[in-house]
Amino acid sequence: MRASRFAFPIVWTTLGSLVVALPGCASGPPVFEKPPVRVVCTTTMIADMVNRVGGDRVTVDTLMGPGIDPHRYQPTAGDRAKIGRAHLVFFNGLHLEGKMTDTFEKSSGRIRGYAVTALLDRAELRHADVDGGEHDPHVWFAVPLWSKCVPVVRDALVALDPAGRDTYERSAAEYVKELDALDREVRAELAQVSPTDKRVLVTSHDAFGYFGRAYGFEVRGLQGVSTASESGTKDVKDLVDFLCKNKVPAVFTETSVPEAGLKTVLDACKRDHGHTVSLVGGEDALYSDAL
Repeated sequence: MRASRFAFPIVWTTLGSLVVALPGCASGPPVFEKPPVRVVCTTTMIADMVNRVGGDRVTVDTLMGPGIDPHRYQPTAGDRAKIGRAHLVFFNGLHLEGKMTDTFEKSSGRIRGYAVTALLDRAELRHADVDGGEHDPHVWFAVPLWSKCVPVVRDALVALDPAGRDTYERSAAEYVKELDALDREVRAELAQVSPTDKRVLVTSHDAFGYFGRAYGFEVRGLQGVSTASESGTKDVKDLVDFLCKNKVPAVFTETSVPEAGLKTVLDACKRDHGHTVSLVGGEDALYSDAL
């Protein structure tokens, strides 16, 4: 199914009510005449995909860099200006960009917006109650699932810039092949982690569920799928009990989430159970919501 099916006057997306105007309509998005296609992407993962598929025919602005929490991100006036000037906007969807919903809802038909997750089979998604959504948005951690997002980018670029069809289709196919190779590499590397019952990953929030499901890890997070909801006393206690019962030696901080919550957990492990857990952070912190 082609992503260009979204070129209708009104589209309901997983990010919220996003109005998408047909090219040439009054007060609509900027008119595209020739490359480069001006693209705005919400996250670095999406920007990477668009750059790989679009090549020299696109210029890409990324709103959220490393260390930025998309769940809590508040769009600036500059962000809204970039979106207004863009020929295309690509976002993750599935309520990842929770705080940007108003920006898209109030666009009044001034943008062409595409959720890269729009064509994913919902049966392949993890269930999660997050910011009004029903699914875990962190799909890029399962490489085969992320690969299935490429057609949305390819087809949106082709629809806007038909002269670049050969470039977009060739680059998209090459990128999918590279992702397939990456998936094989990840599986080979992680196969060295044994025994399998020691494959446990504990992080600041539940962003790595797709990774765990795809590559055979038990994953736990102090916070839920969205960092917009704070962890409570029960969350802390449950994680303390899990770490101590399973003698987990280390937990990982994330570049976009404060580490104070995990420090509280580790203090309780030591104080109440005599179990010392290392906090892995700094240069070794995990990039959960950015490349």
